[in-house]
Amino acid sequence: MKRISAEAYQGLREALAAIFWNKRPFEKYVRTALRDVPQILVGLAFDEPKRAVADSIVDRLMSDEAAFGQIAIDLMLEVSNMTRFPNIEQIKDEIDREDRLDAAKAAVAHLRGLTQQYENAAADRERVMAERDAQRAQDEAQQTFRDELEQLRRRFETLHGDTNHQRRGKDLEGLLTDLFALFDMEPRFSYDLEREQIDGSLSFDTDDYIVEARWRAKPSDRADADVFAAKVRRKGRNALGLFVSIAGMTKVAIDQYSESTPFILLDGADLYSVLDQRIPLDDLLKIKKRHANETGGCFVPAATVL
Repeated sequence: MKRISAEAYQGLREALAAIFWNKRPFEKYVRTALRDVPQILVGLAFDEPKRAVADSIVDRLMSDEAAFGQIAIDLMLEVSNMTRFPNIEQIKDEIDREDRLDAAKAAVAHLRGLTQQYENAAADRERVMAERDAQRAQDEAQQTFRDELEQLRRRFETLHGDTNHQRRGKDLEGLLTDLFALFDMEPRFSYDLEREQIDGSLSFDTDDYIVEARWRAKPSDRADADVFAAKVRRKGRNALGLFVSIAGMTKVAIDQYSESTPFILLDGADLYSVLDQRIPLDDLLKIKKRHANETGGCFVPAATVL
């Protein structure tokens, strides 16, 4: 920290004595302003004139600039930024009140001129601290995000050992709901429409996706793909389909939807790549959607871009 000038200390003496009229409000202010350094307050004789108390305060601050320098600068900056003086404004005699207000304003203005360099340094310090706090918060949020993905990966691996396929399929819906929510995709799973049951939906990148989730022993076939494609085409113009099939999809089905596909396919390897934090889900969906737009095909494996 840059050494505080003698003029700045002197300006603080003058301003402290000038900004209050009565001793009691002066004492309250000083005790509040210096509450973090009680050793400066010990033994101060507040029954003496305010100027004498101000001198004692500044002398103590000056005695150990390494320990009290920042406290002194903070006090200087606080006083130098005062624009009103309520205690002085209570003086009934108009002439006396105006004289004291003028003196207080002059003392504060003088101190402000002496401490401008410290105010700039304080602003820089606050900016650096704010940036550091923001970075720390971002790091913590990213770590929390990674931890939650890791928990989802463990859940997925546990599901692999579940021999109850019906229960495993239902648990997959819950896992996908949590995954999509983690990526802020507003998931909604398992809802019914007239004559139709929908596994779920999500919103991503200005598009709405109809979601089908399957975990069967064998890959989804052409018939499965046709049924899902029909569901998607019955929805709004901007609706797309996301077919999540852990066992993948047969080549016949993929070939059938290699042109003008209304859905994209996410298989088990793709999902694990996301849960294993090798590629973010939103990046993977963008790649798959771009592939569908450029080629018309429903499937591009995550492995091809990793």
